[in-house]
This record gives sequence, structure tokens and C-alpha cells, in this order.
Amino acid sequence: MFEEIYSPVQKITFAPFNNLFVKRDDLIDPYISGNKWRKLKYILAKAKADHKTHLVTFGGAYSNHLVATAAAASRSGLTATAFVRGEEVKNEMLLLSSLFGMKLIFTNRESYRDKQQLFEQHFANDTLAYFVDEGGASEEATIGCAEIIGELTETYDHIFCAAGTGTTAAGLLKGIRQQGLNTQLHIIPVLKGGSFIKDEIEKYTPFSDQLKLHLDYHFGGYAKTTPELIGFIKTFTAQTGLLLDPVYTAKMFYAIIDLQKQGVINKDEKVLAIHTGGLMGLLGMKDKF
Repeated sequence: MFEEIYSPVQKITFAPFNNLFVKRDDLIDPYISGNKWRKLKYILAKAKADHKTHLVTFGGAYSNHLVATAAAASRSGLTATAFVRGEEVKNEMLLLSSLFGMKLIFTNRESYRDKQQLFEQHFANDTLAYFVDEGGASEEATIGCAEIIGELTETYDHIFCAAGTGTTAAGLLKGIRQQGLNTQLHIIPVLKGGSFIKDEIEKYTPFSDQLKLHLDYHFGGYAKTTPELIGFIKTFTAQTGLLLDPVYTAKMFYAIIDLQKQGVINKDEKVLAIHTGGLMGLLGMKDKF
């Protein structure tokens, strides 16, 4: 299922930029889109190489990762189970996950903190079960994300990406090194207190001056938003035709515009934004619009 990929680079017009481009990973697949596809690609390959047929993963009630894992498992002839953080609820994301055949186990937040223990408690005797960390965080995931850089046919002064855990950021930094580029990589953590992402990146690849973390664009924290950010999404999408989600990509594009205003980047420099998908995150915030 992972043989073909459609992820073009498109130039968009949004003042004041003259050379703003977007890597459209959101177009890869409706349900396994963006960095979710990148992360799962080699995780599934590793599971199959280890003769595992049951993916066991973790996420919140509105997790794009759960939908992506469920869809990927069903298309690959695998089964899937997810531990869902928090009380039992029903929503669009969990409906999709269930329709793709994923079994859902709702878990209180305290138990959820120790994912390995949860896995052992429920699946220690399941020799076919394969542990997939929340968001797909793994060495395999960074290999898939590094391929984003290898697909580029042009060079850029700056590359931007939103980040939750740092796995995608680590992969992008790996890719930049592999290609010998001088590009500056900018990571926008979407969690409050996102400096921990530096430690997460260093689990997979050495940190370097080529990567800058911008910690002031979380808008209150993960899955938090403000009227200012919602207004930005409406303006941006109306002017560019490009959908953004409030959790990740909107914060990234807001940061790009704001950093230009601060003089950190020049409007004439060549800037590439990685659209990591996640558009179904809009469903969890429809009341904000």
C-alpha cells in the first residue's frame, strides 16, 4: 500500500512573501496523510519483518494517528488496537478508526502514562502484537520523515514544520544532513513548554545550529487555540485555498508570517512549509469557527 505517493510542492501567494512554497503531504491520502504516512511506512515494514500482525498503539480521542494506524492496518491485512486516553466518548475520529476495524480500549489518564505497562498487561501473551508508540514515535518513523527532504527537487533557505513530539523534526534534520544542505530548519512546537522536543530529537540524531525551535506559537498548548488563530485560519484559507488545522499547521503558518515581521526571515527568501496533514483535527474544533 505504500508504493505510490503524491506529495507535490506548490507555490502559494500570501503577502508579504514572494517565494513561499508548501510540501503537500496532506495530499498523500485522506486518512493516512502527512507525517502519519511517513511515520507508519517503515513501522509497518518492521512489523511485517518481525512476523507481527496486530498493531497496538495509543492516542487521544481526536488523534489523527489512530485513524491513520487503523486505515493502514486494514489496507495491509493487519489488525489494530488502540488505547484511547480518557473517558469513553464517541466522535468522528473514533468512528472512522472503528470502521477501519480498530478495537478501542478507553484508559484513564494515570494508567495511560505508562504505555509499555499497558501493552504488557493486555498483550504480553499475544505473540503477534507489535507496540506502536503514540504518534508513531520511533527510529523507523524518522527514516520515513527524512525522505521528505530527499524528494525535494529544489533547495530552500528555510524549511518549517510544526511538531508535537519531535519525531518528524528529527527525520527532517536527518534528511538535511543526508543531502548536505545548508537549509535552516525551523520547528514550531504546538505544546506549551515545547523545549522538551530538543531532547526528543536527540534520541534519534544530534542537535545542530541548523535547527531552531520557536517556542512562542503554541496558543495556549496542545489542541488549544485563540480567536486570533481562528481568524488567521479563515483569512489564510480564503486567500490561498489551502486548508489548515488549528492544532498543527495553522500555528506553523502563523509563525512563518510573524517571524517575517520580526525580520528573522526575509520575504524574498525561499521558504518551504511542510503541510503535515491532520486536517481532520478541524472536526474536534468545529465549534470554534
